[in-house]
Amino acid sequence: MPRASILVAFLTAAGAAQMLAPVVSAQAPSQSSEPAPLATGDAAARPWKRYPGWPTRDTASFNTLADQKLSPPAPSAPRKLEGPVTGDPAIGAELVADRTRGGSCLACHVMGQAGNADLPGNVGPDLSEIGNAGLKDEELFNFVYDARVYHAETIMPPWGTNGLFSDAEIGHIVAFLKTLTKPAMFPTEVDDPSKRPPPVETRDNLDDLVNPGLWTVEKAQQLWTTRGPVGFSCASCHDRAEDHFKTWAASMPKWEPRLDKVLGVEEFVYRHAQVATGLSWLMQSSENTAMSVYLRFLADGQEIHVDVTSPGAKQAYERGKALAAAKVGQLNFSCLDCHNPERGGLHWIRGQWLGEQRGQYDHFPTWRTSQQDIWDIRKRFQWCNVAVWANELPPDAKEYGDLELYLAVANAGLKLNVPGIRH
Repeated sequence: MPRASILVAFLTAAGAAQMLAPVVSAQAPSQSSEPAPLATGDAAARPWKRYPGWPTRDTASFNTLADQKLSPPAPSAPRKLEGPVTGDPAIGAELVADRTRGGSCLACHVMGQAGNADLPGNVGPDLSEIGNAGLKDEELFNFVYDARVYHAETIMPPWGTNGLFSDAEIGHIVAFLKTLTKPAMFPTEVDDPSKRPPPVETRDNLDDLVNPGLWTVEKAQQLWTTRGPVGFSCASCHDRAEDHFKTWAASMPKWEPRLDKVLGVEEFVYRHAQVATGLSWLMQSSENTAMSVYLRFLADGQEIHVDVTSPGAKQAYERGKALAAAKVGQLNFSCLDCHNPERGGLHWIRGQWLGEQRGQYDHFPTWRTSQQDIWDIRKRFQWCNVAVWANELPPDAKEYGDLELYLAVANAGLKLNVPGIRH
C-alpha cells in the first residue's frame, strides 16, 4: 500500500477510535514529523488495587509521594523521662529481631550477639558496644523513639512517633542495648556486612534459557500484528519495528505538554494503541509489559538520553528530584535514603545490597527471579513504596512520571540492556 494510502487509512482508524477514547496529538515515536494521537483519561486500572501477594496493610495515615503532609511531625525536643528506663533485655533482644516491625533493627545494625547468623545490615552504625558509650537511658530511649530529634535528616525510622513500637517496647529495647558491650563475632565473612562482597550480576540476560523475561519479546512480536477493533495493528503503520524503533525507547520518558505530564514507554503504549488500534493494553497488563519490553529491546545498546530542555520538562525533573528526597510511609524513608551513597546507598540492608541510583534504570523492565515475574520501572516504584510501609500510587500517577524522568537523567549515558534479570 502506498504511504499516502496508509496515512489516510490510519487517520480514518484514529477518527473511528475517537469513539473509544478522547485523543490528543503528540510527536510520533518514529523519526517522522507525523503526529501520534494519544488517548486521554486513566492509563491504568481504576480503582487501583494492590497486586495479589503484596502486603495488605493500609498506611493511609502516612505520607505518600502524592501527599506529603500525612505523617506525624518530628518532635521539637527530646522526651523527658522520669527516672531510668525499665525493661527486660530478653524481650528487647526479641524485638530488635522482629521482622514484622519494618524488617527489624538488624536490617540496618550489627548488634553484638543478636542475629549474627541472620545477615544483619550496615546501613546504620554497628551497635555491638553501644552499652559502653555512656549514654543515658533517656538518650537511648529518644534515639529509638524518634532519632530526628537529634539528627533531622537521619534515615532511622521514627519507631515511637509513627507507632511501630510502644513506650514499653522501647524500654525493653533500651534494656537490651545496655547489655551490648562486646564486638560482634561472625561465623563467616558473608555474615559480616563490612566484609560481605557486593553482588555481581553475571547471568546472560539476553539468553532465553537463562532469562524468561526474553519470552515477552516473542509475545510482543505477535501483538505487533494483532488487529484491534478499528481494524489496524501496530504493523499497519510500523511494518518493520526494528527500523522505526532503533533508538526511540532510549529517549523516553518525555514531557508531554498536551497531557501535562511525563509520558513513559508503558503509558505511551496504552494511549497510542488505544487510539490507533482500539486495543486496551492498560499499564501493567501482560500485553503492555510485553510491548514495553519489546520497544526497549529494539533499542538495546543505545545510550539513555532524555530531553529536559523545555520548561515543562525542567519543572518535571525538579519535581522528580524533590520526590526522590521525600520521606514517605510509616518507616519514613526516601529514595535517596537507600540509593545515595552518602546515606544508605552501597550498603547492606539485611541481605539486600542497596545500589546507587545510577544503574537502577537501564535494565528495566526486569525479570525478577524471586517473583517469577517481569516488572517495569513503575512497578518497582510501587514496591519500594509498599516496602517502606507507604501506600503506592497507580502506575500512571504523575508523580511516578516525574520520578522516572529524574531517574532517567541520573542514568544518562548508560546503554539500554532489556530485559534485565535480577533477584
